[in-house]
Amino acid sequence: MNDAFRLTRVEKLIVQDKRLSFTLVSYVLVLVIYANLNVVQSPILGVAASSVFFLIDVVFLGYAFFEREEAFFRVMLGIIALVLVLGFFGWLAVIIYDLDIFRFTLVLFATATFSSFSSKMGRIRKWFQK
Repeated sequence: MNDAFRLTRVEKLIVQDKRLSFTLVSYVLVLVIYANLNVVQSPILGVAASSVFFLIDVVFLGYAFFEREEAFFRVMLGIIALVLVLGFFGWLAVIIYDLDIFRFTLVLFATATFSSFSSKMGRIRKWFQK
């Protein structure tokens, strides 16, 4: 019970951010991942940055598309949605040109933008329905 409450609190903190702080954190993490792939090449830094990036974007997508589900299912379905979005943008990068580190970074930026925008549109849609 306590874990579900904690998950819900983290989710609300990320989704209800009006200043787009978590979107900016997501962008910074993409830059950290890019720098890590090119310069540092630290597995610990890569796993940490990727994990936080995935958490933020999973919460954005889970809330945007599966708002009426329970928190656990929102996260699980958000993971599936994030994998689909990453796959789609990665597929576009491969079709347009080769997927190298720079284009992989662009795929992450596009995914972060799509995730954040989807979440914000869900809130706007809910506001208009009132």
